[in-house]
Amino acid sequence: MSKVANIQAEIEQLGGQIFDLTDKYGNSRSLFGKKDFYDRLMEWSMRDPLFKTQMFRFVDVLPNLRSSEEVVSHLSEYLNDTRTPVSTFLQGALRVGRFIPPVSAAIIRKNIVAMANIFITGADCKSALRNLRKICKEGAGFTVDILGEAVVGEREADEYAIRYRSLLDFLAEHTKFWQTSAPIRENEPPFVNISIKISALCARIRSSDPETNIAAILSRLKPIALRAQELGAFINLDMESYGLKELTLELFKRLADEPGLSDYPHLGFVIQAYLRDSYRDTEKMLKWAQQRNRQFTIRLVKGAYWDFEKVFAAQRTWEIPVYTSKIETDANYERITRLILENRKYVYPAFASHNVRTISCAAAYARTLGLTPGDYEIQMLYGMATSIRRALVDLGYRVREYCPIGELVPGMAYLVRRLLENTSNEGFLRVRFGANTSITELLRDPASQLTERGDRLIHHADNPATHRSLHHRPTSSDSVPSFANEPPADFTSSSVRKKMAQALQSVRSKFGHSYPSIIAGRPRISGELIRSVNPARPDEIVGLISAAAAGDVVDAVAAAKCSFADWSKAPGEDRCRLIELLAAKLRENRYDLAAWEVFEVGKNWSEADADVCEAIDFCVFYALEMRRLNEGRLTQETPGEVSIESYLPRGVGAIIAPWNFPLAILCGMTVAALVTGNTVVIKPAEQSSVIGAQFMNLIEESGLPDGVANLLAGNGETVGSLLVVHPDIDFVAFTGSREVGTEIWQMAGVTHLNQRNLKKVVCEMGGKNAMIIDTDADLDEAVLGIIQSAFGYQGQKCSALSRLITIGETHEQLVPRLIEAAAALNIGLPEHPSTDMGPVIDQAAFQKIQSYIEIGKREHTLSYQGHIPSGLRGFFVPPTIFTDVDPASRLAQEEVFGPVLSVHRAEDLDEALKIANASPFALTGGLYSRSPRNIAQVRSGFLVGNLYINRPITGAIVGRHPFGGFKMSGSGTKAGGHDYLLHFTFPRVVTENTLRHGFAPEIHRRSSADTG
Repeated sequence: MSKVANIQAEIEQLGGQIFDLTDKYGNSRSLFGKKDFYDRLMEWSMRDPLFKTQMFRFVDVLPNLRSSEEVVSHLSEYLNDTRTPVSTFLQGALRVGRFIPPVSAAIIRKNIVAMANIFITGADCKSALRNLRKICKEGAGFTVDILGEAVVGEREADEYAIRYRSLLDFLAEHTKFWQTSAPIRENEPPFVNISIKISALCARIRSSDPETNIAAILSRLKPIALRAQELGAFINLDMESYGLKELTLELFKRLADEPGLSDYPHLGFVIQAYLRDSYRDTEKMLKWAQQRNRQFTIRLVKGAYWDFEKVFAAQRTWEIPVYTSKIETDANYERITRLILENRKYVYPAFASHNVRTISCAAAYARTLGLTPGDYEIQMLYGMATSIRRALVDLGYRVREYCPIGELVPGMAYLVRRLLENTSNEGFLRVRFGANTSITELLRDPASQLTERGDRLIHHADNPATHRSLHHRPTSSDSVPSFANEPPADFTSSSVRKKMAQALQSVRSKFGHSYPSIIAGRPRISGELIRSVNPARPDEIVGLISAAAAGDVVDAVAAAKCSFADWSKAPGEDRCRLIELLAAKLRENRYDLAAWEVFEVGKNWSEADADVCEAIDFCVFYALEMRRLNEGRLTQETPGEVSIESYLPRGVGAIIAPWNFPLAILCGMTVAALVTGNTVVIKPAEQSSVIGAQFMNLIEESGLPDGVANLLAGNGETVGSLLVVHPDIDFVAFTGSREVGTEIWQMAGVTHLNQRNLKKVVCEMGGKNAMIIDTDADLDEAVLGIIQSAFGYQGQKCSALSRLITIGETHEQLVPRLIEAAAALNIGLPEHPSTDMGPVIDQAAFQKIQSYIEIGKREHTLSYQGHIPSGLRGFFVPPTIFTDVDPASRLAQEEVFGPVLSVHRAEDLDEALKIANASPFALTGGLYSRSPRNIAQVRSGFLVGNLYINRPITGAIVGRHPFGGFKMSGSGTKAGGHDYLLHFTFPRVVTENTLRHGFAPEIHRRSSADTG
């Protein structure tokens, strides 16, 4: 018999023993052996996915509900859309409960708290002690974790560090006389054992700057680890989301190399087997241990963030980092299990699983290597499959339970993950206890199942070049390429950070060059040169740009007009391909382009990269959209007649772009005009003219015919105005301020002698955007969303948050945490990877923002203003927060365009909506709420072009969030949407009578090319 067959036989034998004992300790038909509220909830949730989703959402929000009425109301709202017998029964009970809400709410709370107590060991150390003692008496060990995964400020991070250290001291003191079922060997982890989440020890983790992250976390973690060494205790670093994986592993190595800890073996970390690169990570960490002759613990888990990782990666068009089937994860787990056991000299293995097959495999393979219980341990989650834990203890195995402690509010995320795990279609506990799957099936080898399916285990290591990127553009069912957004740079990758650093160095070496206008494909330098400076260092000249004169405007428009005849008649597919070539050029130069943005307009790494990605997206999306429009549209199926609607280009366009999205908006407006057959004169903002010149250079490299696109630099008052009023300009695409936009609209309305068309104005202007924070909002998420929306790129976005509206008592809870989060923002030079906030664009912007801050200080309460670090000599404005702001005041009504936030109180949602809508603008808005009824009310009552619910209000993505507003925010166009290209065209309908002497052909779809 082969070795594999022998091990399989051992697995089946041991697994059978465990199952026999679990049946002894618990009813196999129930997860916990009794029909309490939790057990019934699990059964109902497994029968109805919608009920499951709504109930778990209610469980999540319950701790934030202050009154009995809110509890009853929320549960009723969540169950309103479910139509199962269970939900109907509960809805009926709730209708009765509305007459006596305190009674109903008390019953609901009691049951939810009881359910939470199944998985949470206690609210604090003292209350958890009884449960920990019980675990110990039953022959198992424990590792204690403090619940709570989101800190927003330095104070909160410091508090968590204090709590972890206090936890060590408490456990050491109160368990020193406890007896274990068997003596702890020297090579086993100590009795006092805690687990730490690194995200709890850092106010802001920046993917672009792991060194600063590590320094901040180590400053809090090292004293805890040194105290653990003094007490002879064990410290484990938990693994959280994939974005923190590399940071966690590097942090562990740094911690283990710290003086005083370099020979301490009782430190550990987690490997998540559902990650495709987990085997490679394990190999790397083992190699590190071998080089240093170090010993440590690896807790091997399946992984608890599967849904999040899939969604998060899909939203960014990244490769999904997790295996997408349970069989793959199980097979990878067993593969890593063998690797760890074979390296027992360096690693103490802790196999964390409730899957009897997985546990049996680890034990069987350990036995073949001559290892015995105590050379490794099995870990389980507190409250999960207690009968399996007892069975393993009876069989002589070392078992440790992961025991979280904490209040109900921070514990909700953990509780919901446990509920999801217990109701997962593929989860072992559900398959065993819910579906009554046979033991033979449960103990099957996952690797052999993959082979039977014709699959193999794919690891990131098999194809490292594709890490965090999309393998291919998705295709629709008819094999026509469909749109996928450009993946943003993943700065957690050292190779990506290196590319960005190299680009910054390369671009800096090109400072001071001169850039001409481009007219009919030829460079032209006029007399005056505009100095474009680095707003973070105003004495640093990024480039010199030729300022266009009136004659240059005339010549550029003439060149565009001359080129229009050929370009407008070029096959639509040819135009699309040229725009896609431009996208390829942008992609090829993405890091250099981002570096230019860092220096010329003061964007930090992530903001600059996002702008380049958006420019690429515009090219790809509009090319695909033009192919759709090129087909024409049959207006109606009518016997004997065919009518086809198609689209003609308008003519010559003026593209007047802003500086705040110097590449994305410039590119988007330009390619929308070009791909539809128009010719253009491009006028970038004077503050970002070098980026405009870089863009024009890539247009030329893409092979666009001379004169189709022309570039003029200069200030808006001269060059922009001359373009708008020129009689040969057929349309104007503008993004910028309300003042300039309305002036353009007025000037374009004047019809000049010999003007061919009425001028079309595609106009996107500013906003005074509001966000409402409901009484039941998740404040961890809300605070981070506010910070990103209000202070991302120094508040210099038309979509930025400037008015925050709090409902009821939320104000008192939210504002202190918001201030702490603002204080955690790092103000510095944008080229530094640790910078959150850089400078505002120029001296004029600086003075304008400061003037509004002075108004705020006179008329309202200054609750927070950040500090500008010494040594910065650019146009830096700190984050500033005013409270007690009158909704009708200047600060609340006028666009500041900087990092200034006003906070307003509202008694209820109706008042909040009244404040939010009381603005001349209607661009973006937001709501944080977990009330389905309130969300529905805001959906219909908050009148803005882009409304965001439970997320930041900035960062619109092409194709996903068509962007644009109305009122004084714009003309209602939606950039990045399916209707946007229509604004650059004239619609045209050709109708043909197909009836000939009583004979009509069958109706068939015809393109515009088929009509005569």
